[in-house]
Amino acid sequence: MILTLTPNPSHDRTVTLGEPLQRGAVQRAESVVSQAGGKGVNISRASVAAGIPTIAVVPADRDDPFVVELLTAGIDCRPVPPAAGGLRVNITISEPDGTTTKLNSPGPVATQEVLDDLATSLHHRAGAADWVVLAGSLPPGTPDGWYADLVEALRDTGASVAVDTSDEPLRVLVSRLPRSAPHLMKPNAEELASFTGTEAARLEADPAAAAAAAGTLVDRGVAVVLATLGARGAVLVTAQGAWHAEPPPVEVVSTVGAGDSSLFGYLLGEIRGLPAPERLALAVAYGSAAASLPGTTIPRPNQVRPDLVTVHDLSLTGV
Repeated sequence: MILTLTPNPSHDRTVTLGEPLQRGAVQRAESVVSQAGGKGVNISRASVAAGIPTIAVVPADRDDPFVVELLTAGIDCRPVPPAAGGLRVNITISEPDGTTTKLNSPGPVATQEVLDDLATSLHHRAGAADWVVLAGSLPPGTPDGWYADLVEALRDTGASVAVDTSDEPLRVLVSRLPRSAPHLMKPNAEELASFTGTEAARLEADPAAAAAAAGTLVDRGVAVVLATLGARGAVLVTAQGAWHAEPPPVEVVSTVGAGDSSLFGYLLGEIRGLPAPERLALAVAYGSAAASLPGTTIPRPNQVRPDLVTVHDLSLTGV
């Protein structure tokens, strides 16, 4: 079972344009799609589609349309009463060439009571989970070290913990390694660069450099680092080795949700007991499938082709 926490969920609205975005102009959209979203929620969607039991913990009222949508989609959603203020709305503008522009609102301010209730809900259910996924940004008012605190608090549950976040929450988590080390971290190239001092463009262009940077996290206690590199696929680094996976050629429609799909693909491979290179191939296959779909559409298993992914053993090159 995969237990997900999305502390700052959103109503995701994707505006699809028929021509490139022109700043200051008036343009007509080809379509506008709204969906209950957030990184953890996306992983729970993928879990349901793949037949993997999942529970999504979110701060929301039980009768909020957000919760109703998740329940209707078959996602076991466990809402925790939020602080005052409605859920945030995130807007994605998708252009014909696959370029996506995201406008994310901050979300309502979280009180200590809400944070404590979320942590209690998570801890109560973690014992039955294979994985606990802490994903996305933190709402305003949340201490930057909250994810790091949760990782430490969940250690006695027996569940493996994955973290996918950025900015200050990521910086604090890394600064507190190895004490706050989760089992799995999933940075992208920009996030990996933010605490290694290497340029993001170099990491995205050079898988060996990305693997070396990810290896610094493994050296500090993180068991698995899955670093996504956009069109270059992803690298996987553990104490046993390092691998790079190249995705098959795809027509990119929207990159929103691709990283979440990659993380789910890895977790699915781990739950199935696949060896590391095959877990990586499944992660990249999920990510590339998501990139070929509109908006924040999460791919179904029959849309995922790990057999088309090429995996290279970087350990053989001395990484």
